[in-house]
Amino acid sequence: MTPSTADHPQMPVEDFEQLARTAPETVTLEFINGKLEVKPVPDGDHGAIIMWLLRQCMQQRPELALYPEQGLKTEKYRKGRSRPDGSLVPEDHFVGQGEWADPDGVLMAVEVTSRDPDTDRRDRVEKRDGYAAAEIPVYLLIDRDACTIAVYSEPENGKYRGRMSYPYGAVVEIPAPVRITLETEKLKDYTH
Repeated sequence: MTPSTADHPQMPVEDFEQLARTAPETVTLEFINGKLEVKPVPDGDHGAIIMWLLRQCMQQRPELALYPEQGLKTEKYRKGRSRPDGSLVPEDHFVGQGEWADPDGVLMAVEVTSRDPDTDRRDRVEKRDGYAAAEIPVYLLIDRDACTIAVYSEPENGKYRGRMSYPYGAVVEIPAPVRITLETEKLKDYTH
């Protein structure tokens, strides 16, 4: 049996969208690299990190909004379907776009690692590459296992050319077009 890839997906993207629409509320589905993925339900620390980041974005860039869990068409030719933990966009950007929005106009995709065995492949590799292929200018990965913040930037040919990594507690400068500064000491409170 041939393994699933973006070139040989498990199913057509339209079938995935129908399946995702009818999934129970307790399950979040994504279609990454041609495979059906089940996104883990976030725990309390995960939610606290998203709320911390949302406050930072609102204080520094009030004209922008960090949308949690907005579905995006990602990967090459927009054949992937991801639900970033956060998508930073101009206010009201997603109005009228439906469940799976086009990534054009998304300034930053955010993922916070989950406590599950697939997080390495999913958040650190596949989603990162999918966001780069969709030309999202910045990918912010808050890695709870390593207690680091990775900032990926300058997407080109499906990869991010720039990558900076910082330990929790560092001052993190998010580059253009985002242009915010994160004081990350508070993230230490969410390492359980």
